[in-house]
Amino acid sequence: MYTAFFGLTELPFSIAPDPRFLFMSKRHREALAHLLYGIQEGGGFVQLTGEVGTGKTTLCRGFLEQVPENVDVALILNPRVSEKGLVSSICDELRIDYSPQQTLKELVDVLNAHLLKCHAEGSRSVLIIDEAQNLSSGVLEQIRLLTNLETNRDKLLRIVLIGQPELGAMLARKELRQLQQRITARYHLQPLSKEETCQYIKYRLAVAGIKRTLFAPLALNRVYRYSDGIPRLINIICDRALLGAYTKESWTVGPRVVTQAAKEVLAKESSKHFNLRRWGYSAALIVTFISGIGVAGLFAEVRGSVGQSLQGGIVWAQEKWQGWAPRILPGQETKKDLAWMLSQNTEDEGKLDAFNYLLSLWGIVHHIDDPNRACESIQTSRLYCLTEKGGWQNLRRYNRPVILKLATTSGLHRYAVLQSLIGDEAKLLIGKNTQTISLKALEPYWFGEFILVWSSPAGVEQIVPGTYSDEVLWLRRRLNGLDERIDAPTADTDDGRYFDNALKLRVISFQRGRSLRDDGIVDIETLIHLNTALHSPVIPVLTKSAMRSG
Repeated sequence: MYTAFFGLTELPFSIAPDPRFLFMSKRHREALAHLLYGIQEGGGFVQLTGEVGTGKTTLCRGFLEQVPENVDVALILNPRVSEKGLVSSICDELRIDYSPQQTLKELVDVLNAHLLKCHAEGSRSVLIIDEAQNLSSGVLEQIRLLTNLETNRDKLLRIVLIGQPELGAMLARKELRQLQQRITARYHLQPLSKEETCQYIKYRLAVAGIKRTLFAPLALNRVYRYSDGIPRLINIICDRALLGAYTKESWTVGPRVVTQAAKEVLAKESSKHFNLRRWGYSAALIVTFISGIGVAGLFAEVRGSVGQSLQGGIVWAQEKWQGWAPRILPGQETKKDLAWMLSQNTEDEGKLDAFNYLLSLWGIVHHIDDPNRACESIQTSRLYCLTEKGGWQNLRRYNRPVILKLATTSGLHRYAVLQSLIGDEAKLLIGKNTQTISLKALEPYWFGEFILVWSSPAGVEQIVPGTYSDEVLWLRRRLNGLDERIDAPTADTDDGRYFDNALKLRVISFQRGRSLRDDGIVDIETLIHLNTALHSPVIPVLTKSAMRSG
């Protein structure tokens, strides 16, 4: 419909797993390397997992196009079969003649004879099972038995299991430990980063016949925010955004069009019972303004002063939380096993508790009742939700309480508020229990994902050199407040609202002092670090010593 308008030769964001559109991010290259390893001489048993929509199937199709001629592939797309059905499907894929009346043992014998013949002729056979999290225990045991088909030196059948994260949890069960021990390579495919998301969009547009930029920079940022870097969601949002721009007869897709597209398609996916937990954390990642009281005090010099009332609001909010949460005295903790604490709530319950408590630290009382729209549901103040992936050093640099996304030993997701981080110990709130735990003990449950709440003047995500606005004046005055730590090359201009080159140099100086990207653009990360450096009493912190050190 919109292809002719934009000069496209085909739809660039179809969700069909067309290998021509396979964008090879660093993560996808690593995943492909694991698949290619699985078919080599020394290969054996490979496990590839990833959230729904991260591109596993498309990657598999791309992999099949690179398979050498001496490799025969049996691709199983429907793993909901019996043990005999699995072996029959393998025989069908490898073009092995057999009788439907043959028993399971006879089928395995036929398969073994074929594999031995192929091995003697110098060819290799590979079994790939997609959606492997749907395999039954009996079929998994049959797969283990198939790994016994071997010569003295080589496995006759190399096996690749591709599935959602539940596959890893399933294989970790005690009764499947023999199969688990035979896996020689594992890889978990992560969503795309923000930079990779932009490259992904441009790549697909180029494949579809157009190399000019159709999406404005802020529009690309919003696509990443709403999709959390998950390729399938990127495709769905971008397709609808292009349609929206076409109906407006606009040659460029702007941020508002992307926001409207995301509202339409994500709501549709939700109504189809799309598993929000599986497609990630995009509802929590949606960077929209959060409601609350008094956060305007962060920008009092531009908008007015409400500092004292805000501090009172924080105390009031925390008292409200205490009425809603269990009565835990200051410094008092529940001494319980972490695994037990994680088992006491469902994923949604834990997420609700975590968000409500974290917002109370900012002086906001807003009872969230939909965990999948936690940030989107409260849209009036100058706070953002930002989901990132990093390590303890990242958290120390941000110096903010955050929501940690944890994983139980069975692969289920749970949430906890990181209240403080002192030395090698973390103080967590899980559900309505607090616990101090060593970072080493926490590592098996945390893989680096967290949700951070941060503030922004007038809701902006970026302040760019050359612009004229009240936000520039806010920035200039904030840097003035840090002059004792930052060199100020020139004095302020008379008006102060123009982002001139002198102010850009001051921003670059600030960025370099904190090992940020030193381009002079005040982006999200720079805003977060700028607010942290201001030592504002309204901003909750992980450690006060970090604030004192700036």
